[in-house]
Amino acid sequence: MFGRPFEFALLTLLTSISFPIYASQPTTHLLTVTSELQQGSLVVGNTCRGCRVEYAGRSLKLTEDGLFVFGLGRNFKDSFRLRLFPPNGHKTDYYFPVKQREYDIQFIKGVPQKTVTPDPADQTRILEDSFLVQNARKGLSDRLDFVSGFQVPLDGPITGVYGSQRVYNGTPKSPHYGVDYAAETGAIVAAPASGIVTLADLDLFYSGGTLILDHGFGLTSSFLHLSGISVKTGQFVERGEPIAKVGSTGRSTGPHLDWRMNWYNIRIDPQLVLESLPVSFD
Repeated sequence: MFGRPFEFALLTLLTSISFPIYASQPTTHLLTVTSELQQGSLVVGNTCRGCRVEYAGRSLKLTEDGLFVFGLGRNFKDSFRLRLFPPNGHKTDYYFPVKQREYDIQFIKGVPQKTVTPDPADQTRILEDSFLVQNARKGLSDRLDFVSGFQVPLDGPITGVYGSQRVYNGTPKSPHYGVDYAAETGAIVAAPASGIVTLADLDLFYSGGTLILDHGFGLTSSFLHLSGISVKTGQFVERGEPIAKVGSTGRSTGPHLDWRMNWYNIRIDPQLVLESLPVSFD
């Protein structure tokens, strides 16, 4: 479900936060966001033609219709600023509240111990894998595949959710940043949205068989623990097209799909992305 549109020029909303508003003649048609704002959200917004929007020191990429997106991380603070530059050049700062979430702790036993406490020989490989993944996510493509929205890549019980703290074999580790779908080894994984394959590797240390799709504007999907990959780097895939098979490779206790999403290096919640797109500002 979409959150109720937030009209940032409404002073009643903006003054509810203890930040100043630098606005001379605020108008509701210049900047609108419809995403529900909480930690892990994909924020989807719209601005006027000829306007420029800046977030965290970055000028956001806009479609011809003024659509923009950006992500809020798991531990994002309680508010953020958007800076609007209308065609007349007079900038205006708007501040948004961000709902804070509570995350579960998940205790997982039976994973390969070498993936919990890697030996020094594995550390070099882990760093190399990290470089491959970062390189696959760093590009800013003009693709608009994300605009049409996303579908689940696999039908199956959800056994892990975004943000939960993970304790592997009794050792606390980083939070989980994806959605886990339980399925049999070999079950087909479909592309949740169209995109270009930027990484297809069957043997990464932690994630095993790993596939990354670029959906445009910094949005990428990652699919982990795969037993097979049916597409190649550089290939375009359509939404719903088979792209891989479920497995239990890497740090895993059984066959499942771990689907993750990023905005550049910001890890966002795929379940919230499913709710955020597509969207209409008419």
